Amino acid sequence: MNTEQNAELTRRAAVHAALGDPARLRIVDTLLIGDASPSELSRVLGMPSNLLAHHLGTLESSGLVSRRRSEGDGRRTYLRLARDVLSRTAPAASDTPDRVVFVCTANSARSHLAAALWKQTSDIPTASAGTHPAATVDRGAVEAARRHHLPMPRIQPRSLTDVLVDGDLVVTVCDRAHETLGEVSAVHWSVADPVGASTTEAFDVAVEDLSVRVGELARRVSTPV
Repeated sequence: MNTEQNAELTRRAAVHAALGDPARLRIVDTLLIGDASPSELSRVLGMPSNLLAHHLGTLESSGLVSRRRSEGDGRRTYLRLARDVLSRTAPAASDTPDRVVFVCTANSARSHLAAALWKQTSDIPTASAGTHPAATVDRGAVEAARRHHLPMPRIQPRSLTDVLVDGDLVVTVCDRAHETLGEVSAVHWSVADPVGASTTEAFDVAVEDLSVRVGELARRVSTPV
């Protein structure tokens, strides 16, 4: 057996070992749909912070979980599941919401792109909104939608207070929006803001990130179109 094969076996063994604990499986199941800060995980799982830190250390060492610094509150980090590493475990399907509402701060880019991707993936209705809506949809988002053949209707950014109704599943795609909304945000995706970079690459990376996450959520809550 060569060195490369040994390294791969070692990596696989580390992943299996990391998943061989009920507490760590609960963490993985929680992160499968959305990102969360350590304090949010501690609250949701009812797990003491020191014990959570221990389990997160194991998951990070195996490559199953990574961290990203919040673009809102810089003191926070968000934990993200490495889906390419986790290929054979998934919790049972979730209840089907009446509608999925994607939210970012300005409702000018990420939330519109997420809603457009959702329309191509699921039969559940969708909408987008912002906590502090901008005047217009960002041009970079419109151009990204065109490049990726996504339906982008000509609508003005809207406030979440004007959009949200009972039965909606709120998915924040912006750290600032998530930190503003708190528990109203049922699912959070810590997606880097492409508007700040304002490059084609940044918008394409955001679309790719959102596409993977939309597909995973759609498989959990609905029958794909």
